[in-house]
Formats: sequence, C-alpha cells, structure tokens
Amino acid sequence: MSDTGRKSMTEQLGDKVKPDSQKSTTEHMGDKASGMMDRAAGSVQPESQKSTSQQMGESMRGSGGGKPMKDTIKDTVQSAKETMGMGEK
Repeated sequence: MSDTGRKSMTEQLGDKVKPDSQKSTTEHMGDKASGMMDRAAGSVQPESQKSTSQQMGESMRGSGGGKPMKDTIKDTVQSAKETMGMGEK
C-alpha cells in the first residue's frame, strides 16, 4: 500500500525489474519523472504520516528526507512496533 500521491512499492519494483536496455526513451523519461515526483512528495510529507512500507522503501533507497539512514531505519522499526502494538507511542 502506498501513501496518497506516492508510488506504491509494487510500482517502484516494476520500474526496476525491466532492464533499461529494453525500455523506450519514453519509459526512461517517465521513470525518471515519476521517481523525482515521488521523492519530492516524500521529502515534504511528515514522517508521522508515512506508512511503514513507505518508510521502509525510502530507507532502502536512501531517501529518508535527509535523515541519516540509521535514524530512518530506527524510526521505521519503532513505527512498525507501534503499529503492531508492541512499542511505546
């Protein structure tokens, strides 16, 4: 599941699965534009409003809003614990 206005993890994975050599120029431009828009949307969206899967995706691709990756991962783990009722809020 993705956050409103963001690419889902499935869409992001689909963009990566097809080899660049098999993509048309239009596909390359579309991937680049949608990726830039997704990163821009992620950078202005407060961490507290991001889904756990979106936080995990951002931490894996290193775009956690300028935070160090270890902090993004820590926050993602804490959010997952809270979602599952295993951590403090």
